Amino acid sequence: MKRLENILILIVTMIALLIWAGVAWSASRFWTAPLGPAIQLRTATGTHTPAPSPGAPPRQVAQPSPSPLEPTPTVKIAPSIAHCGGPDTMTILAIGSDTRAQNYLYGLADVIRLVRVDFITPRVTILEFPRDLWVAIPDLDPKHKITHEKLNQAYLYGNPGFGYYNGPGEGPTLLARTLDLNFGAQPEAYIAINMYTFAKLVNAIGGIDVTLPYPVDGRKADQASRRDLYFKAGTHHLDGASALTLARLRIGTNTDRSANQSRILCGLRAALLDPYNLSRLPQIIDSFDQAVQTDLSPEKISQLACLAPLIEPQNIIFASFPENLLTAGRIYDPEFKKEVFIWKADYNTLRDYVNAFNTGLWPQIIPQLATPSTNPQPAFTCP
Repeated sequence: MKRLENILILIVTMIALLIWAGVAWSASRFWTAPLGPAIQLRTATGTHTPAPSPGAPPRQVAQPSPSPLEPTPTVKIAPSIAHCGGPDTMTILAIGSDTRAQNYLYGLADVIRLVRVDFITPRVTILEFPRDLWVAIPDLDPKHKITHEKLNQAYLYGNPGFGYYNGPGEGPTLLARTLDLNFGAQPEAYIAINMYTFAKLVNAIGGIDVTLPYPVDGRKADQASRRDLYFKAGTHHLDGASALTLARLRIGTNTDRSANQSRILCGLRAALLDPYNLSRLPQIIDSFDQAVQTDLSPEKISQLACLAPLIEPQNIIFASFPENLLTAGRIYDPEFKKEVFIWKADYNTLRDYVNAFNTGLWPQIIPQLATPSTNPQPAFTCP
């Protein structure tokens, strides 16, 4: 258990960031201004082809190809109206930093998820990006001679601690540019939260309820007395420390861990929408001032907060790349001067999935890809 892994922050995005979406902002001229440096993608289409580093796993970043989905008949329907005054859709890059500090100078992006918010349905779909994908990272200061690294390093190198990146938007923008360059993902905004703030949020709302269908045991052979690392099957009421522990436990498959972390998000959603917590929003808002990185404006935050109660649990959908598209491997990392673990993949195929996600078709519809052996996991939804 070394790092924060895959704690999804969608509901933190929607609710905890009500920090600045109250009455104090409503009459302000800053209502539509981003609360942090705005995200700026390097290209309009993410079609730049980076040169692979020696020994890198297969990675082909190609020009956009026709949709991987089979065409469907055109059906004329009445125009739909977006709820809460929002756009039709909003795509947010959600980042969880592994730093325990109360700032964002350092920290790896150990949570990387693309969140597509549909204001018409309403629906939220969340795509997890494995942090150990070996990728090209653009725009780093050339004197450091870093061209490729693990995906989670892009966020670390973009933030000001190391001074490796001099472009706009710090770590979130550099991570967004990296996702765009390698996979064609194009978030419009970002929200980053660290471990300290996550635990503080859970405590501020009085804890969360999480139901586990099976026991989760993170104890090693010499840790039989560590009750904090064991969660029996059933419903648990977790405080901030316990929720963080459950989210960080590295047991089972990637799918098992991702499902447990998504259950934590579902518990967050339920607690945040509890009438008691809604009545305490002013106090909760005050406790999170300046505690996150985001370029969302108060206007967009208020739209997200308005939409949250309208989203049925079954319309909060979590998606991951099929496990058989990822192959465990190792590669020599010249920055760390040692071999490191990575996930190898055909990046053209991952791009096809991202394109389908961008259009709102996957995971509701399975892409018809050139690789017929893919075996998509069923999407996870809140109970």
